[in-house]
Amino acid sequence: MPIDITMPALSPTMEEGKLAKWHVKEGDSVSSGDVIAEIETDKATMEVEAVDEGKIGKILVAEGTDNVKVNAVIAVLLQDGEDASAIGSGGAKPAEAPKAEAKTDAPKTEAPKGDAGTLQYDKGTSTTSTAPVFNSNTGSSAPKASPAPTPAKSDGGRVFASPLAKRLAKEAGIDLSSIAGSGPKGRVVKSDVEAAKSGKGAAKSAAGAAPATGMSKNQVMALYEEGTYEVVPNDGMRKVVAARLTESKQTVPHFYLTLDCKIDALMAAREQINATAPKGKDGKPAFKLSVNDFIMKAWAIALQRVPAANATWAGDSILYHKRSDVAVAVSVPGGLFTPVVKSADTKTLREISEEVKDLASRAKSKKLAPHEYQGGSSSVSNLGMFGIKHFSAVINPPHGTILAVGAGEERVYPDNGQIKIGQFMTATLSCDHRAVDGALGAEVLGVFKGLIENPVMMLA
Repeated sequence: MPIDITMPALSPTMEEGKLAKWHVKEGDSVSSGDVIAEIETDKATMEVEAVDEGKIGKILVAEGTDNVKVNAVIAVLLQDGEDASAIGSGGAKPAEAPKAEAKTDAPKTEAPKGDAGTLQYDKGTSTTSTAPVFNSNTGSSAPKASPAPTPAKSDGGRVFASPLAKRLAKEAGIDLSSIAGSGPKGRVVKSDVEAAKSGKGAAKSAAGAAPATGMSKNQVMALYEEGTYEVVPNDGMRKVVAARLTESKQTVPHFYLTLDCKIDALMAAREQINATAPKGKDGKPAFKLSVNDFIMKAWAIALQRVPAANATWAGDSILYHKRSDVAVAVSVPGGLFTPVVKSADTKTLREISEEVKDLASRAKSKKLAPHEYQGGSSSVSNLGMFGIKHFSAVINPPHGTILAVGAGEERVYPDNGQIKIGQFMTATLSCDHRAVDGALGAEVLGVFKGLIENPVMMLA
């Protein structure tokens, strides 16, 4: 009997992905372990291996297809002695196309899907009407938001609206999907469109329906002269970043703590350590520590010394983590990754340096495995290399904290009545007030400052 080849789940909460490339074609013979396709999510591109041997009887999903659901049949494998005629009799069939909508304005209601409060950490979305952020090991839940009225949709995704509302919206260049309908079962009516035109209407709150401004694409475009801008559709990564960070600011009660760290001793230690690096045949040093390597190490140790701050919010509970798994923000074209350095407090500065470089390199080519960017209890974001002096970072839920670090610079400071010059950097800790209170945040940030200013204490 033919064997279905289905869309694999690359992480516990993956719902869909892009079939980026087929490595086989119909009629090819494959063995268990052969790479047959590449699947792309917003975070990574992974190879799919055959689990059985046989012949590719039919490919049901073309390469380059987006939004392929997990467990959807993407191809059929014929076993020994079978031919293509077996597919119709017992094998998989292509997914049915959506049924045509009945020509009626009567809205259809959809049954609730799943637990409305469950965080989906690696995709950064939730099934609430607002939506959380960055990981997979949660199982935690977010406070349930009160749903705003939204346009009722049919199975095909059409927004229900009266004929007059449709005509008025078209004339005004307003996207109906951005309007919250006030009619029966969320139907958009004339008054909703008129309110949207005046800027007083309720914007649809479903994730991804409209920009953070509450305006639809057409409304935004209408503000600018045609031809003076370029429209670039958002890719999967940009959409996920937007949804996760919007939800973080909407649902996580942030507060911020800022202090300055004197880094003269750190810079001297870094210079001494780098000077000891052996040279290769090409004359290049075997390693070169960065200031960020010291920051990662110091923050990981600080979380161990103040374990109550090594916490994540989990709905009706708080998770206190035994390890210092620290994520580091890595900028990539079109967005960012947060690969995680596991047990960073137990690793040497050189080990942290090599691991961060490897993770960052593979992040930029989308070659990270899900377990490498999921998890963690805190993050470090460093914009010092861009000359940024101070900034406040957005927490990456369910992390309890994120440390934002600015550039090191010479500053004048008083010392026992004398005016001196030293190197300083500003560090700002963003805390989730549900898991980390003010005094606790101040304590862990103070420990970090002590380690940064006296880096030899990292060895104690």
